[in-house]
Amino acid sequence: MARCWRRTPALALVIVLSLGGCQRAEAPTTAPLPQVTEATVVQQADALLALHRKVLVLMADLREDNEAQRLQAQAIGLQWFHQQRGLQQQLAEAVLRPGSEVALDALLTRIESEPTWFDADRLAFKELLQHLAQEQRGSQQLTGIQRAKRIQDDLTALAEVEQTYAAELGAVMGRLETRGIELKRERWDDYVAKLRALYPREQLLRDPAALLALEVLAPLPGGSAPALRGPAPERELFGAQLPPKTLLLSFDDGPHGRYTDQILEILQRHQAPAVFFQLGQNLGKVDAEGKVSPGPGLKVAQRVLAAGHQLANHSFSHGLMSKFEPPKVRQEAAATEALLTAAGRQGDALFRFPYGARTEAGLSAVEALKLRSMMWNVDSLDWADPIPKSIAARVLAELNKRQRGIVLFHDIHARTVEALPLVLEQLQADGWRFARWQGGQFVVSDPATQAPALSGNSGYRDSHALVIGIDDYAQWPKLAHAKRDAQAVADTLKQQFGFKAENVELLLDGQATRAAILRALNQRLADAKRVQRDDRVFVFFAGHGSTRRLPSGREVGYIVPVDAGPDDLQAGAISMPQLQEVAEAISAKHALLVIDACYSGLGLTRAGGNAASQNFVRDNARRVARQMMTAGGADQQVADDGPGGHSVFTWTLLQALGGKGDLNGDGLITGTELAAYVAPAVAAIAQQTPAFGSLPGSQGGEFVFALRAPDAAEQTLSGDSRQLDAQASALAQKVDRLRSAPAAGAASAVEVAVAGLDGKPQALSTPAEAPALSPRQAAQRANDRGLQLYRERRYAEAEAAFLQALSLQPRFSLAANNLGFLFYKQGQAAKAVPWFEQAVDADPARALAWLNLGDARLLMGDEALAEVAYQRYLALTPQHSRAAEVRAWLAGGPKPKPPV
Repeated sequence: MARCWRRTPALALVIVLSLGGCQRAEAPTTAPLPQVTEATVVQQADALLALHRKVLVLMADLREDNEAQRLQAQAIGLQWFHQQRGLQQQLAEAVLRPGSEVALDALLTRIESEPTWFDADRLAFKELLQHLAQEQRGSQQLTGIQRAKRIQDDLTALAEVEQTYAAELGAVMGRLETRGIELKRERWDDYVAKLRALYPREQLLRDPAALLALEVLAPLPGGSAPALRGPAPERELFGAQLPPKTLLLSFDDGPHGRYTDQILEILQRHQAPAVFFQLGQNLGKVDAEGKVSPGPGLKVAQRVLAAGHQLANHSFSHGLMSKFEPPKVRQEAAATEALLTAAGRQGDALFRFPYGARTEAGLSAVEALKLRSMMWNVDSLDWADPIPKSIAARVLAELNKRQRGIVLFHDIHARTVEALPLVLEQLQADGWRFARWQGGQFVVSDPATQAPALSGNSGYRDSHALVIGIDDYAQWPKLAHAKRDAQAVADTLKQQFGFKAENVELLLDGQATRAAILRALNQRLADAKRVQRDDRVFVFFAGHGSTRRLPSGREVGYIVPVDAGPDDLQAGAISMPQLQEVAEAISAKHALLVIDACYSGLGLTRAGGNAASQNFVRDNARRVARQMMTAGGADQQVADDGPGGHSVFTWTLLQALGGKGDLNGDGLITGTELAAYVAPAVAAIAQQTPAFGSLPGSQGGEFVFALRAPDAAEQTLSGDSRQLDAQASALAQKVDRLRSAPAAGAASAVEVAVAGLDGKPQALSTPAEAPALSPRQAAQRANDRGLQLYRERRYAEAEAAFLQALSLQPRFSLAANNLGFLFYKQGQAAKAVPWFEQAVDADPARALAWLNLGDARLLMGDEALAEVAYQRYLALTPQHSRAAEVRAWLAGGPKPKPPV
């Protein structure tokens, strides 16, 4: 049965809205609003936006400022920023009170439709909306559910606004080579120019807050550029004291109930240490007698410690301590110290003055508590910049200029969570080292111990999949193998590639309705809370596909859900452009869509990934990947009846994922490698031409499958080892003879011709050979190849592979057993015995080798030696599946019958 149907033209416009996730944002508690009215809420929203706009104008020209002007602007901006956070908290508390639904609606209406606001203005309310969405999400009332949906739609619109401005940085963040190019951001600059007309920067610098900021500035000796008033640098820690190409990460103003944990997760993936400067008021309370009352933040601080990071003191209230008398400075620092001690902090005690505003007297006060002041020299300005890519670009540019530094972030923003992976990935690719403060000195990590940005299954934060298989169509011809294909793919993802069972949604037959598929795509995979940037997403569809020609002559491909009618594709099926929209809405770094059906009409970009780079693993982690592979073209019927109860395409795909798709032997199968193996193989054995390409939004990245090492039982051949049936074995041999892709371990990159998603031919450059292997690694690789050949019943080739493994590692017990079993399988027990003996001599604990030796000895008629081998087998694995029959024979029963 074919999986491709072609329909008559019709006219349709299909729109899919992909809803992003929502996250809760918190802020320090402030006094609640005295009265909750529509007018008050609107007034507060306007005041919050005014502060947001002022901060942007103030920070926009920092590059043109001298040092004194930069310090002044940052000091003013930080104060306005903290006022802005206070207003956010007031608004949230006000509109979430019982009976304040009208005020909440007024706030949403203001954010959504105020005509005097610019689109980018609405980014000032992103974290507030995330907080409101989180609070409304659990509502059981219809009005609450409707309001939650409205807020979620607003967040989706904000994500599109943010993407508009972030796209200007896409090339810079997507390609390492462009890091030296000056950023050109026409859209953002146009927006800031409009704000300058409303808030002239010169006027902002005359604001009363500016006068307050100037009071904490003083000239350095000798008339050099001003700096924050303070003591000699040797009494404090600065970024300039670090070695070249070294940085120390620091996070201020936490802990936060959600963002701190997300940052800990990112740091763990990159094995990057950090110092978290905590505000005492976020940890709990301390009474006049010094008694500590822990708050919820204390448990977050304990998780920071448990993750191996350092807790430090950032005062209790985040006040301007340069205006405090020494006793007040000491009181604030001591209260926070008590809370940090309650959290379990030990070792070096660090302090950071809020705003960096300190005096000689203030520093002496904290030094009296045995605290060491740590400053920073690279400010991410994550508190001022609403665009995560812009934050990342700023940090990288500053570090590149200074070549060392203490970097200041804040673990209280969603934008910091989004920007941090971008920074760490590029820094690790460039060979930067991380430092921590330990034992009174900077301790620098060894780059060799740092995890690459992408390494095996653990390189992704998490893995998600939607797998669909439909045989039982009501209005289309039934299929025979699509359901089995989907189940096999889902099992492969979980068993071989570490996808968690709860993250793999499997829709079979009647479950795979149009509504269910779209819900899984939009609400599960496009949920930014569930699926995050460092994740990967895999989508597989096995079922009918169809193509519809538009009046314009363009063709549109569809996948056909179980409930779709054959005469109304635009309403009942799911178009390829819709899948493309979903792919763009997914937050995950890498996404791969595999469609075992025909397609047409995509007209998309071609794959440009090349995994030949020696730094592929690290480089690929920075590049977004949106890739798709389909089983055939619009004018082809995709074969459903293939070997092993699968379609030809899915059977070949499973073979590739089993290891054959690793064309350069580096243990990784990229999306391009998968296509370079599957497409020519399927084309060689079926009347269909698989297509492959990159979707819009891709930046040349590659989806990656990391092959896991088989366990000992899988690698040890015995009577329980599985093999392909005769049909599948013959087909596998044919594929290897006919496919144009190079054999594993090819000496150099090879171009493979496949069809692009636009129907035009393209050449995929398959990766060059992996770096030279050690003899042990090469022996293991040869043994693995022998196992694959054995499963395909290619015994002569398997024998050569096992012999190669043993020539590299003569005491390779596993390969010796496998070679012996290969002979035993062919009825050559006498040739098998010496290899089994070599296996148990090299590894006396290899139980299955003892079992195989006993079987071979018994087949030769040497029962005494067979008994010795069986006894050793039973002693090692008394519960093995064949133990009972062996034990029965030793007790005088019938001879064992190995399942060969």
